[in-house]
Amino acid sequence: MFFNSIILTLLIWFPVLGAVLALLIGDSGGKNSARTIGILVAVGNLLLCIPLYLGFDTSSYAMQFVEDHLWIRAYQVHYALGVDGISLAMIILTNFTGLLVILAGCQAIKTHISQYIAAFLIMQGMMIGVFAATDAILFYVFWEGMLIPMYLSIGMWGSANRSYASIKFFLYTFLGSILMLVGFLYLYIHTGTFDIRHYYGLGLSPHVQILLFFAFLFAFAVKVPMWPLHTWLPDAHTEAPAGGSVVLAALMLKLGVYGFLRFSMPIVPQACEQLAWMMIILSLIAIVYIGLVAIVQTDMKKLIAYSSIAHMGFATLGCFMVYDIIRHTHNYLDAYMSLEGAVVQMIAHAFGSGAMFLGVGMLADRFYNHSRNIRDYGGVAHSMPIFAAFYMVFAMSNVGLPGTAGFVGEFMVIMSAFHAHFFIGFIAALTLVLSASYTLWMYRRVFFGPVANTHVAAMSDMHGLETINYILLAIGVFALGLYPAPILNLLHATVGHLLLQSLPIAPMALPVTGV
Repeated sequence: MFFNSIILTLLIWFPVLGAVLALLIGDSGGKNSARTIGILVAVGNLLLCIPLYLGFDTSSYAMQFVEDHLWIRAYQVHYALGVDGISLAMIILTNFTGLLVILAGCQAIKTHISQYIAAFLIMQGMMIGVFAATDAILFYVFWEGMLIPMYLSIGMWGSANRSYASIKFFLYTFLGSILMLVGFLYLYIHTGTFDIRHYYGLGLSPHVQILLFFAFLFAFAVKVPMWPLHTWLPDAHTEAPAGGSVVLAALMLKLGVYGFLRFSMPIVPQACEQLAWMMIILSLIAIVYIGLVAIVQTDMKKLIAYSSIAHMGFATLGCFMVYDIIRHTHNYLDAYMSLEGAVVQMIAHAFGSGAMFLGVGMLADRFYNHSRNIRDYGGVAHSMPIFAAFYMVFAMSNVGLPGTAGFVGEFMVIMSAFHAHFFIGFIAALTLVLSASYTLWMYRRVFFGPVANTHVAAMSDMHGLETINYILLAIGVFALGLYPAPILNLLHATVGHLLLQSLPIAPMALPVTGV
């Protein structure tokens, strides 16, 4: 069917065309024109995900909705796209988040609205391209292409120190990506192709695998970000507009873990097995140490930013615990649970953390000096009761309360870690205490503390598009928390195949259709 053969192209380039149209119309055509274009494009892209999801064969691990066209003949670079279960879940999440960001920006952004809409539409298209690309050079083009609109969004619509934060964000992520490109070039010389699927099962020497592992590590660890390469994130989150913070938390951090799943684990499995101990330690440091750092923050955005780093530590832990699980228990069901838990954690974190960043943006927009300091607030629940009720839902998801999205991925990773190493599982489980400490302390102080001043008492409750955003996010939190089966069914076959590719000596008895 022709439509199925171009649906990924439509998902990538429809937002880009919408961005061009918004720029051509500009603010001179009326601020509502750009907003209308942004909303229509975001809704249209989300609707395109419906046939993509319904037409996806969950029993197959093969790439589906494949497109392949020769792009640069001299180097055999192809415009090649396709999705498996993991990338499909990320694409749906990207389009869902894109709609929320556009809706939030329609009320929060007052200047250069058409440029703001265009930046986030282009960013959305580039990120979908990253998840859909099956050619290494095309992947790299999309990977770098999304940096520019994010850099501009922080630099143009950010807070007082936005220039410093935007430059730091760009330099960290760009310099890390250069080593990834070097790795791609080596693989091209070795195989004669940039097709990512041809890089699996190459049987590279241990020395080469180690070098490639570190080439990929710097690119992906910066994006996650993993400790100690995390220092750009609190600054970027603090200075970015609310929409930029949502995209960073809900999507960009996931690109690093996606890179580990798509490149590091299946291409250099022996290196991943040898260095899994290092990745586990770095993940545990992110979970515990960064959680302790979050406790002492006085800026709400910085607290949530550090919380994001700690929660993403679960995703990287879930990925690399696979090797310890297989080595010590030979329990492939636990390995499945660990990998699937990592992906579910990425999705759950997008709902909870993204909603919390939107909430901080709402409070700052209503406050007379746009402060985000916790001490400037108190008694917000009295003036904004509906907002307080919604925010409690997302705070509970951030804590990992059963029944919310935040519980599912963390539970899967912690349980699989306990089966391999009690001590590792115990340390990972400390996040339940730490996240409850800083999240509930912030919530109590901001919403139920003594009324700080007359400005808080005069703030109006959420309304209009803000309410729609929070309703959509709450649906996501409870849907994933209460019934994660649709997501898990989407992942089973892909995770099974990834596990086969990622183990240096793949067991023949390992199923590829899930548990």
